Amino acid sequence: MNSEKTKIFIFDFDGTLVDSMPTFTSVMLRILDERGIKYGGDIVKIITPLGYGGTAKYYCETFGVKESQKELIAIMNSYAAPEYEMNVPIKPFVKDTLAELKRRGASLNVLTASPHAALDPCLKRLGLFELFDNVWSSDDFPSTKADPETYRLAAKRLGCEASDITFVDDNINAVRTAKAAGVCSIGIYDPSGEDFIGEMKKDADRYVYNFEELLYV
Repeated sequence: MNSEKTKIFIFDFDGTLVDSMPTFTSVMLRILDERGIKYGGDIVKIITPLGYGGTAKYYCETFGVKESQKELIAIMNSYAAPEYEMNVPIKPFVKDTLAELKRRGASLNVLTASPHAALDPCLKRLGLFELFDNVWSSDDFPSTKADPETYRLAAKRLGCEASDITFVDDNINAVRTAKAAGVCSIGIYDPSGEDFIGEMKKDADRYVYNFEELLYV
């Protein structure tokens, strides 16, 4: 168990630390568009917490994409990695806020659906990587962020209870899943979730509009 004075944070990456949702969305929809596959308006909401592996599985099972899951993941990586490595920007207030939380003694960790091939170079380029105690992709767990057990396993790795963790994510499904695991979940604004602000405010333990507000939770 952590002491009462120590806060343990787990942060999402896409749409929370970095302004990458346009990149993630364009990559994932490009896969379907190139194959002439029609999809519903809720597709981004569905696939965001699944990551590359989960999205590949979803595409194969739901849309019957002919490539294997392994082949789809390789294609996704080839489209996304250069953007993350060179272009995806940090979101406002992130670096200063993380540095201040670290100064206060908080444990800072990342749990994202993005693979390390995109995640690590991006965090290093932005000068964030060394601020975190753990940088986890959902690839590091048996299941995805859409499974409550992933958050419970993260708590075990951190040596704490799920209820000791404050989880921050811009995706409504991830927030709901983390809450189902017993984690304190904070929803954070991203333009990609504009249509779900009402749901997020209802279902999250707290909702914030910018990263700097996390200094006061």
